[in-house]
Amino acid sequence: MTASTDAPTREVVPIDVCQVCGSREHETEFTEDPFAVRRCTRCSFVYVSPRYSDESIHTLYDEDYWQSDSPKTKGYAKYADEAPLYLKTFERRLRFVRKYLPEHGKILDVGCAAGYFLRVMREHGYDGYGVEVSAAIASEAQRHLGEDRVHVGMLHEVPDDERYRRGSFDLVTMWDVVEHVPDPQELLRQARAMLKPGGMLILETQNVDSRFAKFLGPKWHHFKHEEHIYHFNQATIRRALDQAGFDVTQLTSSFGGKYVSFGFITERAARLNKVVSWLLSPLNLLKNTSIYLNFGDEMVVAARAREEA
Repeated sequence: MTASTDAPTREVVPIDVCQVCGSREHETEFTEDPFAVRRCTRCSFVYVSPRYSDESIHTLYDEDYWQSDSPKTKGYAKYADEAPLYLKTFERRLRFVRKYLPEHGKILDVGCAAGYFLRVMREHGYDGYGVEVSAAIASEAQRHLGEDRVHVGMLHEVPDDERYRRGSFDLVTMWDVVEHVPDPQELLRQARAMLKPGGMLILETQNVDSRFAKFLGPKWHHFKHEEHIYHFNQATIRRALDQAGFDVTQLTSSFGGKYVSFGFITERAARLNKVVSWLLSPLNLLKNTSIYLNFGDEMVVAARAREEA
């Protein structure tokens, strides 16, 4: 079985167990063949079944993902072209990050993509390193930051040298990452091992129980089933972090917004219906103009690594 005709070699597997609490009890929120979006009736965690297998899911993030022909369902239209907007977004988020980071602290950005967050942090005097599974986009990060500062591969594969020494980082960040990985708690545990005692983790992920997500229902723009295999709410992200050895310090939607182009708005409007898409089509004349949007459907979470018992 395959999930899409453009990826015939990727194995797809059914998911019958909740990743957060282990329950097999669930309700189906909706289906978009061949995918079902399920909600665990015990802990409220939302997950997609079937999904790509653990062994093949990382192959989704090839060049076609970053220059997608169908960005409303998978990936980005032209990710690298939006660099100024990502840089501007992370400049805004710096106000949040600085609260949890010592001056000139050492940062590890997991899932760093093209390295936009690290570029902003470097400009402000921080010592940053990145990990990115997609070689297709990591090359862009390496071009700006240096090959020695961006590891291409999984977090558990980073070399244990002076750059990526376990227990040497003041802060680990994950921007739009945990919803993509088959075992987010294991990734979070690996991140915890990279932190100094009492170090901080900051992550961003979508809130499936936000008012905006509830309002849009199946048309919510974060329901992209091939890549967003999990959907957290406030309770389930707290529980996953607790399972990984973190105590949540702050959870907010205030810094979850992004600078987007009007072209992006019209692209995502096509997911709603043809009428809305047509009504917003004049915005294409301003497609290179940006605006800051925050629908309150993204969570930014700061969590402190617990001391070993």
